[in-house]
Amino acid sequence: MKWEGFYSLVIGVNRHSTAVGRIWLSVVFIFRIMVLVVAAESVWGDEQSSFICNTLQPGCKNVCYDHYFPISHIRLWALQLILVTTPALLVAMHVAYQQHQEKKLLVMTGHGDAKHLEEVKKHKMRISGSLWWTYVCSVIFRIIFEGTFMYIFYVIYPGYQMIRLVKCSDYPCPNLVDCFVSRPTEKTIFTVFMLSTSGICIVLNLVELVYLLVRACARRAHRNPNPSSGKGSFLGCKLSEYKQNEINQMLTEQDSSLKDILRRNSGVQEKSDRCSAC
Repeated sequence: MKWEGFYSLVIGVNRHSTAVGRIWLSVVFIFRIMVLVVAAESVWGDEQSSFICNTLQPGCKNVCYDHYFPISHIRLWALQLILVTTPALLVAMHVAYQQHQEKKLLVMTGHGDAKHLEEVKKHKMRISGSLWWTYVCSVIFRIIFEGTFMYIFYVIYPGYQMIRLVKCSDYPCPNLVDCFVSRPTEKTIFTVFMLSTSGICIVLNLVELVYLLVRACARRAHRNPNPSSGKGSFLGCKLSEYKQNEINQMLTEQDSSLKDILRRNSGVQEKSDRCSAC
């Protein structure tokens, strides 16, 4: 599987994440995706061809392998990583929506030049209002997906250990057949490592969730008695900011105009004084 395009999509969320969220994303791509692509795929590349049974009965080997290994480790990990990182795309879409609204607001207030529009893309969005809810929901979905896949692995592979010898008597096997798994120790090590990093990601997600809740409570404690929220709060804040900038600009222009008038008056006064002196 090619992960470059998926990485470019998810990494855009990194700029708008919390510090804990950036650590989580680094762990996912360094210790999970890179290990999966570089090492794990080669370990499980020959899993079915190296699954040897002590019988030549046609179809017996395939039936036994399907019974004990209903899904490939690689495909299950790939599905897990896709589902775990997909909620981050919801945050990216919400950020893109808010940036679009901010650009519309800039055009409405007469600041729709290329410089201001480019600054909208570069600045970090504050995690508050509706974006806070989207971010919290994405973290909760991550925790749910991680826990679900850890449970699935435990059900399929009890104790997270790869079986060395399996005994199969399913049709069309003629009797109780012994089948041997290739490199079971190495596969057990990779399985424990991947699930350990999954556990670390769950801890990071819980820490980030607590961090977001504490920040929200602290912000709520310092908020005005009648706060606005959601889209209205975001647009109102931006509109107030641009209005304040316009007021400051008008005051600056008025101040410079007043200075010019005073300068002219002083010049006229000097001329009148010279004339009276003559």
